[in-house]
Amino acid sequence: MIEQLKNEVYKANAELVRHGLVTLTWGNVSGIDRSSRLVAIKPSGVDYRSMAAADMVVVDLEGKVVDGKLRPSSDTQTHLELYRAFPSIGGVVHTHSLYASMFAQACREIPCLGTTHADHFNGPVPVTRFLTTEEVDAGYERGTGKIIVERFSDLNADKTPGVLIAGHAPFTWGENPEDAVENSLILERIAQMALGTIQLNPQIAPLPMHIQQKHYQRKHGPKAYYGQE
Repeated sequence: MIEQLKNEVYKANAELVRHGLVTLTWGNVSGIDRSSRLVAIKPSGVDYRSMAAADMVVVDLEGKVVDGKLRPSSDTQTHLELYRAFPSIGGVVHTHSLYASMFAQACREIPCLGTTHADHFNGPVPVTRFLTTEEVDAGYERGTGKIIVERFSDLNADKTPGVLIAGHAPFTWGENPEDAVENSLILERIAQMALGTIQLNPQIAPLPMHIQQKHYQRKHGPKAYYGQE
């Protein structure tokens, strides 16, 4: 089980490179096995070009290393906070992808301006608040996870599979590590399209709600008909 999980997480991390979502070592993917409550995650600061599946680090939900010789990602506590709060997710991704990070640094949510966005995110991509000095001192990475969870107090994490950390960068999640990477790629593309749309028409309004909902529901709703059975 552990070896399979490590291999899935390794492949998902490699996909970040293939999709151009990471620069240097600025990113990480994790995956969880819910039956054992173990999480595999990229090791901290290791170059993607030299990384292997055996380098993935396995921790329990408190962050204790149970398998691996390297230190886990410095963002591990953020990932763990999300796994504890969102029991349906099986993978988490953090990147500093260019366009999504621009919106995060601007502390601006990504509005739903078109159907590409509506196909995947049910509404705007939210942005968190800043951590307080006390929260940073108490544990920066865990605090980052907590403000994500706080931001989702009135949102459905399954329908909005990503968030922007104010002044920082995006996190996404999904049913498994591969799905979480796909959501990271989608988030980056809709951020890029939103920025260009706003530049072309600064007065643009969000896509009408009935069109937003039609596009989201036809892919994700109870009567979804997009794709094959």
